[in-house]
Amino acid sequence: MNIDKVFNLAKGFFGRSKNCKSLARERVEKGLEYNYVSRKLKKRDFRKMWIERINAGARQHGMTYSDFQRGLIASGIQINRKILSELAVSEPFSFKVLVDHSKNTVSNLQPKSYIPLDQPQN
Repeated sequence: MNIDKVFNLAKGFFGRSKNCKSLARERVEKGLEYNYVSRKLKKRDFRKMWIERINAGARQHGMTYSDFQRGLIASGIQINRKILSELAVSEPFSFKVLVDHSKNTVSNLQPKSYIPLDQPQN
């Protein structure tokens, strides 16, 4: 990496890390590594937050997250976790409709499967 680019990226670093070639290069490389890892962690954290919100909304209506998702998948409703969490937070009545639909679907399923009760298992 060009030293001018390194110093440009090292602006705002503490001590000699902003103006000493070798220290600036090390700090910039380490910072770029942290940046790469943090982009992956951000996705993980958002997914975790969405699942927590959906679970809280589903439990308000007497369902667990896993049963709620099982009912949605079995009924063919394809809404991603981000949208479901937004519905749980900002549109509780719309979310309740989805929970009720999921409850009805789960009650018609065989235990621990996506196969309806009236359909025989192979």
